[in-house]
Amino acid sequence: MLLKYFYDRRLAQASYMVGCPDCGEALVIDPAREIAPYLEAARAEGLTITHVAETHIHADYVSGGRELAAATGATLCLSGHGEGPLAYDFSDAGVNIRLMRDGDVINVGGVKVETLFTPGHTPEHLSFRVTDTGADQPIGLFTGDCLFVGSVGRPDLLDATGSATGTSAIGARQQFEQVRRFKSMPDYLQVWPGHGAGSACGKGMSAIPSSTLGYEKLFNPAFQFDNAESFSAWLLGDQPEAPRYFAQMKRVNRIGAALLGDLDAPGRMPDGELITTAKQALVIDTRPAEDFRAHHLAGTLHIPGGHNSFNTWAGWYIDYARPTYVIAAEPDLPSVVAALRAIGVDDLPGWFTPDAVAAAPGASITAIDPAEAAESAQAGAIMIDVRGADERRERRIPGSIWLPMGEIRERLGDLPRDRALIVQCGSGVRSLIVASLLEAHGFPEIVNLAGGIDAWAQADLPLERGTEAQPAG
Repeated sequence: MLLKYFYDRRLAQASYMVGCPDCGEALVIDPAREIAPYLEAARAEGLTITHVAETHIHADYVSGGRELAAATGATLCLSGHGEGPLAYDFSDAGVNIRLMRDGDVINVGGVKVETLFTPGHTPEHLSFRVTDTGADQPIGLFTGDCLFVGSVGRPDLLDATGSATGTSAIGARQQFEQVRRFKSMPDYLQVWPGHGAGSACGKGMSAIPSSTLGYEKLFNPAFQFDNAESFSAWLLGDQPEAPRYFAQMKRVNRIGAALLGDLDAPGRMPDGELITTAKQALVIDTRPAEDFRAHHLAGTLHIPGGHNSFNTWAGWYIDYARPTYVIAAEPDLPSVVAALRAIGVDDLPGWFTPDAVAAAPGASITAIDPAEAAESAQAGAIMIDVRGADERRERRIPGSIWLPMGEIRERLGDLPRDRALIVQCGSGVRSLIVASLLEAHGFPEIVNLAGGIDAWAQADLPLERGTEAQPAG
């Protein structure tokens, strides 16, 4: 048996290839939309991809299941569980579909891959138990978003994304039953999860790529509960904010994403059209923070293209009903486009070079150090903390108001326009994104806290800790 691991750091997303070298066959589990790595790996190992399997309808990225099955002629194995809008509908996907149920088997040469129905994170969720050639006991489990290293998948995303209502409590109890099921399995089974630290599909995930059931039984908090009520309270509490784009991912992955080959590549836009375009559509300026801060076109949204969280941050602000344009240096463009395609930004008609910015009327956003920020706050400026809930609980600047970056666009009316706004995050990156958004909406005096709360703490300025009730406003 051959096992290969693929990991997208931007999405904290793992996918896997299981191969039988003797028979020359391979299965890919939870592929990303960019399928070149799987095709290259299969060629290098002399394997033919005969099956592609999905553990569930993903919320955080566009699945490459249809893409890979169409490119290889492989059978696409999807969950046969779930109902109505909570089930797959690949009727127009144009690929060979096999609906899998609990106990069904995928044979990859001599490797046996058994389907386990593991609802909880989603109603249709599957895991896969693998037995190597010639062995009479399984070697490991592909657990998707059911079980992570150090955590389990959150059950509230259907409610959080508006895909369904009233599913969180049911899913939490189902996750409790899955943990009980895993407790009964041998300790030696390896665990290969669908995500690592940084994913919004759960909380408290480890950065370690794999584990064993024995280790998880000892140290995973989910395995330490004896009753469903306390487990559910733990699981549903303090989950990270669900990025807004998750709802679109659910819709796209339920029916199968458009094939990348059917999408037009973004064309280079004339420099002189940048101003008009920024008034009519979303333009994301992906240049480094220093370049944007010094000179940019007001009305464009700054998201640094080289950052690992580019997808997630862009996903907070994408309007899938409108086209999206980007500003990027030509060598950086393929990476930026791939990152946006990974979250379903298919209406991407054009891009601008940095020269277009240089030719446009310039704006800048001032960065101030912690001492200056403290003085400004005392003089009446409002400090806005745009970090997540966990970060806010861990430490916060006294007097700051909390408006998570994903809520800013809907909460603009909560902010005064007659006072200076100091935007603050952890290190100064997210706050510059939000500052660009506020600037685009006409707030007249915006500054960015250089270095964020990290710099504030290093300056030995006051901090508060502990839980707050709700976001301000």
